[in-house]
Amino acid sequence: MDPLLIKALILGVIEGLTEFLPISSTGHLIIAGSLLGYTDDTSRVFKIVIQLAAILAICWEYRRKIVDVCSGLGRERQSNRFVLLLLIAFLPAAVLGFLFHGIIKTYLFNPLTVAGALIVGGVVILLIERRAHTPRFNTVEDMDWRVALKVGFAQSLAMFPGVSRSGATIMGGLMLGLSRRAATEFSFFLAIPTMFAATAYDVYKNWSLLHASDLPVFATGFAASFVAAFFSVRWLLRYISSHTFELFAWYRIAFGLLVLASAFGGWVDWSDH
Repeated sequence: MDPLLIKALILGVIEGLTEFLPISSTGHLIIAGSLLGYTDDTSRVFKIVIQLAAILAICWEYRRKIVDVCSGLGRERQSNRFVLLLLIAFLPAAVLGFLFHGIIKTYLFNPLTVAGALIVGGVVILLIERRAHTPRFNTVEDMDWRVALKVGFAQSLAMFPGVSRSGATIMGGLMLGLSRRAATEFSFFLAIPTMFAATAYDVYKNWSLLHASDLPVFATGFAASFVAAFFSVRWLLRYISSHTFELFAWYRIAFGLLVLASAFGGWVDWSDH
């Protein structure tokens, strides 16, 4: 099998498994891409494509909800409210991402920065989970626009690689009174406009890097990401029904420390990645 296809398969699975877990898919892709030696210009577009596949998995999983909302838009109050909440929560990341996208990608996308963010994010999750948590909103529709906006600002923290978009929105939702399921599902739904917009913007910026010869590699990563994301989302919803997010916090801390130890111990020369 072509080594490049094997790399595409590995990265696709990593993206799908981690996109909706609070452990930072971007951070894992940066580290894994570095270890696999897949960091050229084409890899940037590849990572965009496999992120799109993960979002499409969410669209498929919630297809009935999405169809119901779209069919009721303009006619049903609940559908209108749901879309309005998503748009309000989407705005902070859209504005801040547009303003700082280039700076962040240039200076912060490296394994050591990601490792630090993984550790800090893990500590934050532990602190939030150990607070008393009394849900005030059991469904996404129960929120008001102020809560949605605050969750949107929480999501914007994930522009820093390693923070985790899903982690920031879920933890923000928990702090603002959402139930675990409502916070998690809102994170899923909010990913749809956020990641579609980010994907469209990145494809536009990197259009010249797309080549027909890369299609097999992109298709392999796309399929792997879609399937892995589909099962990851279903597993997460079952898991949070009877568990906290502390497992992910400890994983983040351990993984971040391992990357830092590999750097300072001389096991991996991250300066070349």
